[in-house]
Amino acid sequence: MLDNKVGIALDGPSGSGKSTLAKKLARELGYVYIDTGALYRAVGLFVFRRGIASDDRESIVPLLDEIDITMKLVDGGGKVFLGGKELGDEIRTPEISKYASDVSKIPEVRAFLLETQRSIARENNVVMDGRDIGTVILPDAKVKIFVTASDSARAKRRCAELISRGENVTYEQVLEDMRWRDENDRSRKIALAVPAKDSAILDNSELDIDMTFEAALKIIKGKLEES
Repeated sequence: MLDNKVGIALDGPSGSGKSTLAKKLARELGYVYIDTGALYRAVGLFVFRRGIASDDRESIVPLLDEIDITMKLVDGGGKVFLGGKELGDEIRTPEISKYASDVSKIPEVRAFLLETQRSIARENNVVMDGRDIGTVILPDAKVKIFVTASDSARAKRRCAELISRGENVTYEQVLEDMRWRDENDRSRKIALAVPAKDSAILDNSELDIDMTFEAALKIIKGKLEES
């Protein structure tokens, strides 16, 4: 699938720091960073704007033909556009996070976005983060890392992130939303948010971003030397 290109798959639950890590690794390695979660958030935002419930599959599937989602490579990273407009923090709110989690359980939505993700990986060395990159999107990736952390550590990080963007949230609210999403992602019938069998597990509960980066870089170098 990836031919001679190198694919690095970073999976893990919300708040594990995988997106920050993926961006940092991509810069270090000179690879393209792909935020796959942003694609599902874009679908969720479109559905939300139409006033449709996040779990109303019968209403969502017919909308897919109307959704114009593209990912353009800008400054070494994939930027998501909806209807030609680049998306920003509007896809990072707790409400759109819930929509993204729900629509991601719909097989037709996953099929709709699958080729977009794979086509970029075929043409570039990539660092791609999400929940099923190593198991579904890039099963042949040369490096697979499952990044995880304790519930409390992840909730603290996500709460600080949301507050820094001006969101009015509490730690308790973020923790509750996160646990709901974790269970939602683990229990769906397709593309379960679980480590691939050949993933290296990186628990960064007690690590800062620099320590996490060094640990991940060590794993990557080791895997690439083996291949």
